[in-house]
Amino acid sequence: MSDTSSSASGSDCTETRTALTEAEVEALVKGICFKTGPPRTVGVEVEWIVQELRGPRLPVTPERLAAAYEALRTVPLSSALTVEPGGQLELSSPPAASLMECVRTVSADLDAVRTVLREAGLVLAGLGTDPWHQPRRFLHEPRYDAMEAYLDRTGPAGRAMMCTSASVQVCLDAGHEEPGPLGHGRRWWLAHTLGPVLVAAFANSPLLGSAPTGWRSTRQLLWMEIGAGRAGAPALDQEPRAAWAQHVLDAPVMCVRRDAGPWDVPEDLTFREWTRSGTPTRADLDYHVSTLFPPVRPRGHLELRMIDAQPGEDGWIVPLAVTTALFDDPEAAESAYRAVKPLAERSRSLPAPHNPLWSEAARAGLADPELRETAVACFTTALEALPRIGATTEVTDAVAAYLERYVRKGRSPADDQLDRLCGTDGRTHGKDIRT
Repeated sequence: MSDTSSSASGSDCTETRTALTEAEVEALVKGICFKTGPPRTVGVEVEWIVQELRGPRLPVTPERLAAAYEALRTVPLSSALTVEPGGQLELSSPPAASLMECVRTVSADLDAVRTVLREAGLVLAGLGTDPWHQPRRFLHEPRYDAMEAYLDRTGPAGRAMMCTSASVQVCLDAGHEEPGPLGHGRRWWLAHTLGPVLVAAFANSPLLGSAPTGWRSTRQLLWMEIGAGRAGAPALDQEPRAAWAQHVLDAPVMCVRRDAGPWDVPEDLTFREWTRSGTPTRADLDYHVSTLFPPVRPRGHLELRMIDAQPGEDGWIVPLAVTTALFDDPEAAESAYRAVKPLAERSRSLPAPHNPLWSEAARAGLADPELRETAVACFTTALEALPRIGATTEVTDAVAAYLERYVRKGRSPADDQLDRLCGTDGRTHGKDIRT
């Protein structure tokens, strides 16, 4: 469960080049995207903005960042440590047999990472977007050169996503083959319909370029602006395997890898068209899938990608605990399904996140009354379920505190950021920056 988003490098492009047909691609995708069975494991990918210890507005030079990452390579970790294009740090846990095993593993790894970074005068910041600094690429490799060239075609959102955003990604088993609360079809639907509630409840990116954007989750806005072909989900009115296979085939190819030199960045070439006119291999297919960034990505398991990075050293534990409880406890999964079902009509049957429900969740957060009411119901359900899945008192207390501090009040960490900005700058741009 540790494969990541833009940090995925793909397979070695020097493999034997056996071309795939369109039918083979569809069969392969259907065979690997949903590994069904009883939900048993959980994982998390936590991304962080790396900041200067002396002050978050001070720039961190590439040289200092490179030295810190070189030191971290000597630290034994259970999680995979990777670096995002802008220098953000990511830890991807191994699949854990329980929520608490996952929490303990990642917490220990984060303690070790923070120790090394503090010695270098650096800290990890839980922010959905870097509030102060313009996008600056730290990694200069052919895949990121190609990604930047491709995303630049749709505007500045791509560079901001690559270099200034961070998230908490929760990874859960796909579920049973059979229907029911833990069936893969139900979990696929729930992930997309609960997704806006998670966006709103954990919104933590209201600033970009030192100014408020008018969105509680600017990070989610960036993903929407990248476009449906790259960051959209398939329609939910189809069988999940068939829907995802069609989506993969019809998605645009970001780049064609080369053994040497720059990678090609084709225009208006879908993978389906590539299979009909070229010779893509299994490795090309694997890499193509790794360049698709829907809010829920099926990789055998389900990767929920819509949650902003959270403040505090342990803030990431709350979304991990809430989401795991709502999916893996059968009673909670059924309650969550009933709670979010009324929200579905607000999507107007349009795929996530390019529909009114997801857009309003990112813009207004829990200031939206229906999202707030649904979030309260889901957090209350999660609190009841957490002891049943083995959560400790510390974890349930953290979820309860988040419910009282934010959810019941229609707030999220984004509102704290805006409050601090108001306290410093007064009437920012002459308007209430919460609207």
